[in-house]
Amino acid sequence: MTTEVRVPALGESVTEATIATWFKNPGDRVEVDEMLCELETDKVTVEVPSPAAGTLAEIVAAEGETVGPDALLAQISEGGEAAAPAPKPAKAEAPAEKTEEQKTMSGNSVDVMVPSLGESVTEATVATWFKKPGDRVEADEMLCELETDKVSVEVPAPAAGVLAEILAEEGATVDAKARLAIITEGAAGTAAPKASDAQETVLPNAGPEETKPRDVEDAPSAKKAMAEKGVSRDQVQGSGRDGRVMKEDVAKAKAAPAPAAKAPAAPRPAEDAAREERVKMTRLRQTIARRLKDAQNTAAMLTTYNEVDMSAIMGLRNEYKDAFEKKHKVKLGFMSFFVKACCHALKEVPEVNAEIDGTDVVYKNYVNMGVAVGTPSGLVVPVVRDADQKGFAAIEKEIGELGLKGRDGKLSMAEMQGGTFTISNGGVYGSLMSSPILNPPQSGILGMHKIQERPVVVGGQIVIRPMMYLALSYDHRIVDGKGAVTFLVRVKEALEDPRRLLMDL
Repeated sequence: MTTEVRVPALGESVTEATIATWFKNPGDRVEVDEMLCELETDKVTVEVPSPAAGTLAEIVAAEGETVGPDALLAQISEGGEAAAPAPKPAKAEAPAEKTEEQKTMSGNSVDVMVPSLGESVTEATVATWFKKPGDRVEADEMLCELETDKVSVEVPAPAAGVLAEILAEEGATVDAKARLAIITEGAAGTAAPKASDAQETVLPNAGPEETKPRDVEDAPSAKKAMAEKGVSRDQVQGSGRDGRVMKEDVAKAKAAPAPAAKAPAAPRPAEDAAREERVKMTRLRQTIARRLKDAQNTAAMLTTYNEVDMSAIMGLRNEYKDAFEKKHKVKLGFMSFFVKACCHALKEVPEVNAEIDGTDVVYKNYVNMGVAVGTPSGLVVPVVRDADQKGFAAIEKEIGELGLKGRDGKLSMAEMQGGTFTISNGGVYGSLMSSPILNPPQSGILGMHKIQERPVVVGGQIVIRPMMYLALSYDHRIVDGKGAVTFLVRVKEALEDPRRLLMDL
């Protein structure tokens, strides 16, 4: 029985898509809902799952082709057996005689592939290998970590056995369908082989001139850096595994003064260079830099400010925090008050929750609240979906879970997409005042800041109150000054008198 794979629903006003990547080849075994390919539209990237289990019999639309809604992409033969993989040259024929170690390593070879990287992510960098060739691995044990321009991805072992070979070393850039390593299924791990053992294992049929140890493969980025800087391999001291040269090693070698540079009149710039360290930006940091600059170049960004007296929220929180935590098993923080206050204000000023698409304005009748989270790798913005429909406890729980995932680098792409408005809390780092930058294509972002006791005038009297400055950055192309100021005033009113939220005032 044959099942057709067709283009899924692409959304309103989208009339065509381009085949970006096929994750499977004809003859491959596929399971129900396993990702087959990825489509790109002018708005989003769409993953196409398998509608049935079987064998991918035929790919009708190849990578790079443009297809319309409901177009035929491929054919699946249900219940069919997958075609046997083509034998690898290095493992095609076992030698007539094997060493004891080779016999121990015998078994089925299982490829370790790059896992799904999410929408619009086409490549990753191998950051760290947790295992080395010859190590015993268990099923689902972490083998390595990949770094994309958005998140870090851990790669688990697909089977138990021995890590026979690493195909993509640390620092290498791999695409979404690349092989990372090979596991010999069911084999027993051994200690690191001696040089003579390694010669026999890698080159069992080697002649007299082939019995020297195998060369260490340097990181691709290091090779490119050496070529660009005119540095030879023997001038660089490798810091990677087995003496492997990494890109930062090339930078150090270039910066290190040559013997001739020890002359008494060495120029000052050379001395400074020797004390500098050049580190490649992570993919996440590159993406943050690009998106923030795009926001400045695209939007007509403007910021309006106000301040809020936090006395009411702090009093309410102190009164109910114990009962709240006892009932809901989560602490009552300030963020849920700000999320609810923003949802309340966005109903009155919907353009702050809208976005520009070409010559159209898209108004969102829902609130997907982005909450900026600082991580060791950079700023990420997980999204609390339908925040306007959720209560304080649900919001606090979700923010806590997303924040923990963000700090651990475990956020999925789906958890960071679809936001309609963002809150950024610089106050946790001590910021008293700032102008947040928009998170495109959103039209508004609220900046929270440090709570600081200040003298204010209340009823003709000078009193000390816990005050916070608020900043709303907005896209002036869609949000007028009146709307921005009204939004911020409504947020201030709701925070200074939380009862207004209950009565929808």
